[in-house]
This record gives sequence, structure tokens and C-alpha cells, in this order.
Amino acid sequence: MRCLILGKVWPEPSSTAAGQRTCDLLAALSEAGWETSFASAAQRGERAVELSRYGVAAYPIKINDPAFDTWVAGLRPDVVIFDRFMTEEQFGWRVAQQCPEALRVLDTSDLHCLRVAREAQLKSGGALQLKNETALREIASIYRSDLTLVISEFEREVLRCEFSVPEDLLAYWPFSLTIKNAMPNDYRDREHFFMIGSLLHAPNLDAVRWCSQEIWPKIQEALPKAEMHAYGAYGDRYARELHRPEKGFYFKGRAEEALSTMAHYRVNLAPLRFGAGLKGKIFDGFQTGTPSVVTPIAAEGIFRGGGWAHESAESFAGAAIKLYQDPELWRMRQEAERSVCRERFAASHWRPRLPEIFRRAYRDRRSRREANFTGQMLRHHHHRSTEFLSRWIEAKHAR
Repeated sequence: MRCLILGKVWPEPSSTAAGQRTCDLLAALSEAGWETSFASAAQRGERAVELSRYGVAAYPIKINDPAFDTWVAGLRPDVVIFDRFMTEEQFGWRVAQQCPEALRVLDTSDLHCLRVAREAQLKSGGALQLKNETALREIASIYRSDLTLVISEFEREVLRCEFSVPEDLLAYWPFSLTIKNAMPNDYRDREHFFMIGSLLHAPNLDAVRWCSQEIWPKIQEALPKAEMHAYGAYGDRYARELHRPEKGFYFKGRAEEALSTMAHYRVNLAPLRFGAGLKGKIFDGFQTGTPSVVTPIAAEGIFRGGGWAHESAESFAGAAIKLYQDPELWRMRQEAERSVCRERFAASHWRPRLPEIFRRAYRDRRSRREANFTGQMLRHHHHRSTEFLSRWIEAKHAR
């Protein structure tokens, strides 16, 4: 089958979990022998992955450009994946017009309305306002699509219970990893604490600030010889604020080889106070055998049951200190986390499932569309307004 992925950005798996998510999709389709293309209207960054390694053809495109219509019609994809709802808003109506038989799939990457609601709650307090302006756009995009990939079981339940999205419009497909049998570095061969995350992503910036201001002082008091090493792509503008060697807190900037770098540290910290989706930094810990201390937000969709997460700065710091000092607890936690990854996120299980999910939805696409009256209604109204706005911009540029 032929698949086209329309990317919000060109994937950078070394910089962001969203980039790794896109590469997971590409790998799964490549392994199934699908003819896959990737296109984006974003400027391609120097860290963007070389898509030819997946056997994927890459195309730059433009928004509000009628040339896209001719191009996508000639490509004749069977499946079109929109990378996040903004991409579906921009290109969904064009794909529907030019390739009416193609299955239209939205990949949320993470649930944006949930992340926005949590950030607002953290800043202002009060109840969580899930039904915000972002939700109006995101949920509409889900209904307009034939199928939506959801990365987290928790977010699937949010969509079903809070927004009444029919279950047959949703497909759970998480990160997928292969844990190597080679033993990772042992407790005795590691030292110091580690954090990582692109600082273009607001939850990561908040996490490193919260760690620096409230968590790390408590850890340093108990472990004065330990150091905190924070890594983050696109964080140069924050270096002066975050780099405090006199406090044992070092901001290291981008980790060129994140996994090999992490493998030398004893404890991975993920003090996220808001966000959504699955957290790539936890999966980095799985691969390198670096036990993680997590908040409920960081644990969400990954760990089941109690005892994994710590919400307050005091509890989080206490758990980090104990894990750092206790070799037996450290080894038990390392194996427990790697077991979670093998049991719940094994690539051997999830990658073959993606093409089958698409094949079934493609086979049933007409009956699915007939059953989704809300989607029909939204496509009728939204796509016409979006189309006319885009055509007005086209006409303006043509003058």
C-alpha cells in the first residue's frame, strides 16, 4: 500500500519524542514493505533525520498552494497520516478533494488540549478545563478523520469519557522499543543525576526550572558530592539561568548521543508538572538501564499501579536520594522498568500491528464514514470555510 505522512515538522528523533514517534511510524511501515512518502511545509532543520534510511521519499510542500493538489493527486496514496491536528486543518480538505478514497488518519502525538489545560491549571490553579479552545479544534479534527492514532491509553480514555469520541474512531499505538540483551552499565560504574528534554517544549523547561529551584537543593543537601547534569536541545537562551556549577547544577545543552550519554548516569529525573502523551525520556531510561524518578505526569500511560510516581518536591527528592544511595534498590528498579518496556512496548508486538490497523480501517472506510455523521457535518462546514480562506490567500499571493 502507499502511505503519505504530512508532517508538522521534519522529524528530529535526537531532539524530541515527537520526532521519535514519527520515526516509529516510518519504521513500522517500512518493515511492512509499504511505499511511504513524507512531506512537510516546515523549514528543514539541520538535525532532521535522513528519511532515506527508512526507504522514504521526502518532499517539501507549501501551505495555501494549489500545486499541492496536483502533487497529492498524482501520488495517489491509500493512507494519509496527518501529524497533529494543525496539519489536518491545513491539508485535510485538500486530501479529501483530491484523494477521496484515501484513508485519512490523524496522529495526535500527544493530546494537545490536555497539555494546554494542565499548563493553565498549574499557572492559575482551579479545576482542570479540558474543554478549552484547543479542544474545539483538536476534537473536531479527530471527528473529521477516519481514524486517530493515540499514543497513550490514558488519553484514549479521556477522548472516550470526556469528549464521547466513539471507540472505533480511535486506535491505541504507543512507542515501540527493542530492549537489547547486553547488560547496561552497573550501579558502580555510574554517578550523578541526569535530565533531558528539548527546551522548545514548555513542560521540559518548567521541569528543569522546578528541579533547579525546589528539588535539587534538597538532593544536594543530602548528597553534597553528587551533581545534576541537565541536557536539552534548543536551550542556549536559558543557559545563563540554568547553569549553576556552584550549586552542583550543570546545564549541558544538547546531548549529541543521548543514549550513550545517559548510560553513564546513575539516576534519570523526570519532574514534569504538566504535559501529555508518553515521555521519551522515560523510554531512554528503559534502553540505557537508567532508573527514573517520575511525577504522575511523567508516569502516565507508562507505569501501572501505585508506588512509581512522586508529586511534591519533597517526595520526589526523597525518592531520588534513596534510589541514588541504595545499590540493591537501584538494580531492582532497573530490572522492573526494563520489564515494563518488554511487556508493554515491545517493537515485536506493536510494529506489525500498525499496517494491520490501517488495512482494516481502509477496507471499512466507507461504512465508517457513513456511521460518523458528526464527522460528515464537520467536514461539510469546516472544510468549506478553510477551503475558501485558503483560496483567498492563494488569490492574494497570485496578484
